[in-house]
Amino acid sequence: MTLYSFFQQLHSGFRYIVIILVLLAIFQSLAGWLGKKPYTEGNRKINLFALISAHTQFLLGLVLYFLSPFVRFGAGVMKDAEARYWTVEHIAMMLFAIVLITIGHSKSKKIALPEGKHRTIAIFYILALVIIAIAIIQSKRAFFGISH
Repeated sequence: MTLYSFFQQLHSGFRYIVIILVLLAIFQSLAGWLGKKPYTEGNRKINLFALISAHTQFLLGLVLYFLSPFVRFGAGVMKDAEARYWTVEHIAMMLFAIVLITIGHSKSKKIALPEGKHRTIAIFYILALVIIAIAIIQSKRAFFGISH
């Protein structure tokens, strides 16, 4: 097993942890927002774990970025759809999703009312999840399963 294949499989498999935690944060924030429920320590922890897992996944992806044979720098990259996707588009979309999760988490901490905390997490995490799903779909790799 090469270093590239190790990180590629780790990155591919770890996405399920990220998706599960982000979905859990979204579901509980929607329930809290729409059900006018208090913002609990459990809510805070799930939101934080989703944030941490997303940042961890981004760091794994960053290592993979510099090991990947699909990432190229130089003339012609923007004309080659696959090279452009892996060199520019994938990392840009994922960075944008991480920024949305980070902003949502940060803003929610500053809001006093529970409804506002839940609403902020729901909106920012949903937007991030949509971008993550689009990026995975655009990769033309299986959404489920470990990519090789």
